[in-house]
Amino acid sequence: MSKLEIKQIGKTYTNGVQAVQDFSLDVTEGEFVVLVGPSGCGKSTVLRMIAGLESISEGQMALDQTRINEMPPRERNIAMVFQNYALYPHMTVYDNMAFCLKQEKKSKEEIDQSVHEVAARLDIEDLLKRKPKTLSGGERQRVAMGRAIVRQPKLFLMDEPLSNLDAKLRSRMRREIARLHKELEATIIYVTHDQVEAMTLGTKIVVMKDGRIQQIDTPENLYYQPANTFVAQFIGTPQMNLMKMRVITDEKMGIVLQNEQFRIPVSERIQRVLKDTGYEGKDVVVGTRAEDIVADEIGNDETIDGTINVCCVSNVEFQGNDSYLFLELEKQEELVVKVNENNWRKRENLEKVRVSFSPEMIHIFDQESGERINEKSVLSKMCEGGAF
Repeated sequence: MSKLEIKQIGKTYTNGVQAVQDFSLDVTEGEFVVLVGPSGCGKSTVLRMIAGLESISEGQMALDQTRINEMPPRERNIAMVFQNYALYPHMTVYDNMAFCLKQEKKSKEEIDQSVHEVAARLDIEDLLKRKPKTLSGGERQRVAMGRAIVRQPKLFLMDEPLSNLDAKLRSRMRREIARLHKELEATIIYVTHDQVEAMTLGTKIVVMKDGRIQQIDTPENLYYQPANTFVAQFIGTPQMNLMKMRVITDEKMGIVLQNEQFRIPVSERIQRVLKDTGYEGKDVVVGTRAEDIVADEIGNDETIDGTINVCCVSNVEFQGNDSYLFLELEKQEELVVKVNENNWRKRENLEKVRVSFSPEMIHIFDQESGERINEKSVLSKMCEGGAF
């Protein structure tokens, strides 16, 4: 069973730049792990260290319990699919796919059988006699994947393999890669800056920023339980709304969240967490997804009782079955609300709406660290106080 173990690896260049810091990850056989983050976050550097194309400054890396820190790339039995395909332009598709097998001194019969089996799986048999310059971007990507598959490696590495394709072809190739992962039962580590690719392909996702891991989790947990404000806004479209609010105690409602514009009740569970972590009377950052906010139109002849939870509408964006309301907040910020009624778009005179928030779907983060406040925060506070 193939298993990759990465323990606190780092990469520091000669100019002192730390591209990767304290990176730890376990990848078990059959997993599809996606490294995602903005440009320059270190995700491709991690992939190149795994492949052996970049040296490791610190930490340990093992494949099937064998240390590979200094092992040459050719001895690691790892196949890599590059962003620019990296096909040999003077060779046919067949020879590109067969190249690594010839290097391994496989017999002509073995090579021929392997190439044709993989070509049939990828539906590129009719391309085997052609050269890369005559192929489309999608066809070149299939050939690049085919060249990796024929090797039957322990691990597949893919570095932004779809970034050079148009939107329609990217969508098609995502489904193709997902199908191959399932059929081959392959272990894949995939790098992308595109959260859609990450969320649709990955069984485990590693979110990175500035060379450090922000969260390792399933797509569902990243979306519904982001570890910090960076993950909260990086994962999901539109990005999560974030607002600064204060935790106050109301005689009737218990703990509520409030600022100059909103007053938000929270569930009993969240109230307990805020009490146990000592956040009463303190400022926090409150996050809400666009679909977890309800907007109700205020008629022109309706008397508005105060301004709490009332917002001015700056724009209505129509997107098929859904529309997005962009609401004005203080300090030139805005709140995005997802509505399912298409007729919102037709309300030309829509000026103000009253919004309400789902108490169970509120996300609360520490204002200074940006870390999520939850039950784990309670344990952390207790440990700091010597309770554990």
